[in-house]
Amino acid sequence: MNLDSFEKVKKLTTEMVNIPSINHAGDGGETKVAKYVNDFYAAMPYFQAHPDQNYMFSNLEEKDRHSNIAYLKGTKGDSKRCVIMIGHIDTVGVDDYGTFWEKAFRPDLLPEQFLSMKVPQEVIDDIKSGDFMFGRGALDMKSGVAGHMVIMEYFANHLDELDGYLLHVAECDEEDMSGGIIAALDEMVKIKQKEGLQYIACINADYSTNYNPGDENRYIYYGCIGKTLPSYVVFGKEAHVGQSFAALDPNLLLAEITRKISLNVDYSDIAYGEICVPPISLKQADTKVGYTVQTALVACGYYNYFTHGMTPTQVLYNAKQVAIDAMDDVIKYLNRQYMRFCNISKVKFTPLPWKTRVLTYKEYYEEIRADKGQAFVDAMDKYMKELHESDPGMDLRVYGNTVIQEMWKWMDDKSPCIVVYFGSLYSANIEMTGKTPAEKALLDAVEGAVELIRPEAGRQIKTRMFYPYIADSSFMAVGGDPSTVDDLNDNMPSSKYKYFHDISKIREIDVPVVNIGTFGRDGHMVTERVDMKQTFENVPNITFETIRTLLK
Repeated sequence: MNLDSFEKVKKLTTEMVNIPSINHAGDGGETKVAKYVNDFYAAMPYFQAHPDQNYMFSNLEEKDRHSNIAYLKGTKGDSKRCVIMIGHIDTVGVDDYGTFWEKAFRPDLLPEQFLSMKVPQEVIDDIKSGDFMFGRGALDMKSGVAGHMVIMEYFANHLDELDGYLLHVAECDEEDMSGGIIAALDEMVKIKQKEGLQYIACINADYSTNYNPGDENRYIYYGCIGKTLPSYVVFGKEAHVGQSFAALDPNLLLAEITRKISLNVDYSDIAYGEICVPPISLKQADTKVGYTVQTALVACGYYNYFTHGMTPTQVLYNAKQVAIDAMDDVIKYLNRQYMRFCNISKVKFTPLPWKTRVLTYKEYYEEIRADKGQAFVDAMDKYMKELHESDPGMDLRVYGNTVIQEMWKWMDDKSPCIVVYFGSLYSANIEMTGKTPAEKALLDAVEGAVELIRPEAGRQIKTRMFYPYIADSSFMAVGGDPSTVDDLNDNMPSSKYKYFHDISKIREIDVPVVNIGTFGRDGHMVTERVDMKQTFENVPNITFETIRTLLK
């Protein structure tokens, strides 16, 4: 190993885990970790001589949340090529730790805590092995950021080994809205213009884990998975529960949508022999407040939808078809049940009046606009701006639901209807197959680095195509046909009011991406832990050798 990284990465990881930085906690934790990274660089002679090359920046909308960006210039030559390293400093919450939640940030105390509890044997074995560090964020992914910091420190002290630039972003808000990396796009564009840079590659260090029990491979991923959030607002027909067949329950409609799409492998995207996990429900609820004996008026739901090659246009088509099929089947079901009820009650059966009615958000908006004209356009524009201005931190999904329900007030036809839309940001799926010189250079550099490290790795290291979890890598390249993003923006209520997938900024970066990331077990779980040998030693060295090859 050329980079003596283990102890330094362990120390930095421990100290950053000690700083709670729960996403959107409102306690300034993300900013504190960003400052930790900033202070680490600021103590180096290079950055003392170039203080403008290491600074914190805020999210575009939430000025109290910060990330850090730092870059350095090698002296080996005059190249303007630049490799980007990214990693997020926020974590998910710690409610799962229960009464010992404070220990979530104490890697030194957690093993003893778990040994006093009933935990899986695998956890006990990993504790006894001494190979793993426990703690919230240890795996996902402060250890990855720590590895990048050690690499930056090395090159800051060995500028003569680097022909080009190395840039590191430690970003907040990855676990929710990717606000940190979206704001970082502006900073990277500014730096590119200031220094005349040519961005050539992006290396993320996000976490991965075993695919199944007994899988001992450690993985490096070329490209990354994509994600959209197809969402539904279901407008039903209310009734007193004593007249239940006079109602069309939006909860029943939404439940049928969930049954049809959730974990349905028919909707798993397949590319290059790799399959995405199928969509799954992330929210399903009606909007009733309190208890009444009136059936619900409106229900809302949204669904995680991973992609390898599928575009937002294709996802929207699938999501709409699911809703059409669900409404067809519910109407048939209700008529069958009503017929049975009428037969038993000895009354004449009359088919229920319901008709399948499913609209995309764009179709919904255009239908009302065609009927109500400019008055509707102006009123909704005003409403959507004021809704955002009154609560800039409003969740995108809540914003979308609220806007669609406000539009319903303008709709003359109040018969049951399902509106399909995109409820949250778009993470683009990115392929890296070697089809361009930049992709081939990165692939060759990574493969060479793996082969160089493999004899001393003590781990089985394999490469795969798509990083299988949501990652900020999605914002480093355009990914697929950029024109399909129009369908995303046209069918996302928050687009241009709270969120806009700005292809122009991404195109300014547009580099091949690789995930040379942390490895461990139970990410986002109470027993989250990181494999120290792989993450503190192998991963930094593979990244280090990749950079040396690209900028030799």
